[in-house]
Amino acid sequence: MIHAHITTWVLGIILFFVAFSFFKSGKEKPFKIIHMVLRLFYVLILITGIVIVLGVYSLDGEYIAKIILGIWTIATMEMVLVKSKKGKPTRIYWIQFVVVLVLTILLGMRLPLGIFHF
Repeated sequence: MIHAHITTWVLGIILFFVAFSFFKSGKEKPFKIIHMVLRLFYVLILITGIVIVLGVYSLDGEYIAKIILGIWTIATMEMVLVKSKKGKPTRIYWIQFVVVLVLTILLGMRLPLGIFHF
């Protein structure tokens, strides 16, 4: 299930940037389509994450932090797209997105199911 989770969030991030580029280039219909597909990937990311958490024997603070950071990452992605569409400033959401994404990935790699154990 870890591979499915990683695949969904990697594809989600790619779709996020594709949707944003469509928005910036003024292609409204492709933007809407990609945005809706991205929202489906948000759900898939959450489902695969829940399945992983349910398989963990000991749910400690690091897992809870990872859950919160993951949800926050999804929220910032959505806020960037929605605020951009409404013509509102997105700088604070971009900053949050980058910081929270990096923290989420690093914490995910640090946890026992991840790659690194530092």
